[in-house]
Amino acid sequence: IGFIHGRFQVLHNDHVRYLLAGRERCRFLVVGITNPDPTHAFPQITDPQRDLPESNPLSYYERQRLVTESLTALDIPCTEFCVVPFPIHQPHLYAHYVPPDAVFFLTIYDDWGRHKLALFQSLGIHCRVLWERPSTQKGICGQEVRQLMARGEAWEHLVPPAAARLLTEWEIPARLANRRARR
Repeated sequence: IGFIHGRFQVLHNDHVRYLLAGRERCRFLVVGITNPDPTHAFPQITDPQRDLPESNPLSYYERQRLVTESLTALDIPCTEFCVVPFPIHQPHLYAHYVPPDAVFFLTIYDDWGRHKLALFQSLGIHCRVLWERPSTQKGICGQEVRQLMARGEAWEHLVPPAAARLLTEWEIPARLANRRARR
């Protein structure tokens, strides 16, 4: 059993590469969505922007649907993966959401990634780093996609087609534009 986690605010093509890289290394993939409940998110010194409300516009339900529909659109059967909440800031709750024998797959681009790896290893979790690269090689960033959406610019090419369909259907670009206008 493999375990991958992320905020997926919004799910983009580099997230899908990460998900597929993890799936290749296990028979069953559990996808943990971090910050499932924004009232339980805490500011992180290593990445202070990640827990701000404007960095987390989508609900857990919306992100769960984005991941599920994007993976099934890639012909990955629902019997080979599941999506669960992952309260990353509350390690004492991990056992309620993650199988105890799961291997955590991570990618590392910055201090936040190194912090998570150290935390998981300190808890005795078996981890495998899929790749470690400098932040300049990270690729697509969810913040960039959200900004494009809010400005009414082209963003669809940065996300899987199933995600683009749902994000459009849910009027997420308008939601982001409205939030931007209120600031």
